[in-house]
Amino acid sequence: MDISIVIPVYNEEDSLRPLISELRGVLSGLGRSYEIIFVDDGSRDRSFEILKEAVSLDPKTRVIRFKENKGQTAAFDAGFKAALGDIVITMDADLQNDPQDIPHLLKKIGEFDVVCGWRYKRRDPWIKIVSSKIANRVRNKLSQEDVVDTGCSLKAYRRECLTRLKLFNGMHRFLPTLLKMEGFKVTQVKVNHQPRRFGKTKYNTRNRIVRGFIDLLAVRWMKRRHLDYEIEEVIR
Repeated sequence: MDISIVIPVYNEEDSLRPLISELRGVLSGLGRSYEIIFVDDGSRDRSFEILKEAVSLDPKTRVIRFKENKGQTAAFDAGFKAALGDIVITMDADLQNDPQDIPHLLKKIGEFDVVCGWRYKRRDPWIKIVSSKIANRVRNKLSQEDVVDTGCSLKAYRRECLTRLKLFNGMHRFLPTLLKMEGFKVTQVKVNHQPRRFGKTKYNTRNRIVRGFIDLLAVRWMKRRHLDYEIEEVIR
C-alpha cells in the first residue's frame, strides 16, 4: 500500500459526501495504491451512517468508530495504528483542508520525513486567526521551534516515523516537534485553506489556548529531558 489517508470525524455529516468525492478524484489520479481511513470520534449526528455507506461503495475506504468522543489525538492514534500505507496523510473532515494539496505534500516526502501544511491564507473568523497566530508564536518560542502553523491537520508522514510515537491527549499539535526529537526531518509547504461550508468549529479560544498551553509545558519538559547521545565505540 502506497498511501493511507487518516481523517478524524466528529459531527461532520454534511461535509463527508463532498469530501469523499473530492478525495477519490485526487487520489485516483496519482497512479498509486491508497486507502482512506475515517475515525468516527463518537459522532452524534449521521456521520457514521454516511461513512458506512461509503465503505459499502468503495473497498478502499475503512471506518473506525469510537464508543464516545475522545478527541483528535486519540483519533489520529487509532488511524496511525490501522494505516497500511508507506505514506500517511492526515487531514480534517470539514472541507477546509483542500485534497488538491495532497500531491504537493507528496513531492516533498522523498526529501523529508514529515511535511506540514501551512495555511498561509486563513479563511476563518478574525478572532480565530488572531488567537491561532498568538498561540503559534508562544508555542514556537517556548518549544524552540519554527513551525508556522502547528494547527493545520494537513500533513504527510513516512509511516516509519509514526511507529515510534507514544501519543498523549492533546499531542497532535506537537507531532512535528516530537518527530524532530526522534531525528526525523521536517519541512512545511503552503497549502490552501477553504471557508467552512458546513457545521461549526469544535474549538473555541479558551480550549485552544488554555489546553494548548498546558500541553506545551509538557512538550517543553520532554524536549529538555530527551535522551540525546551518540555512541562512538563499543569494545567486546
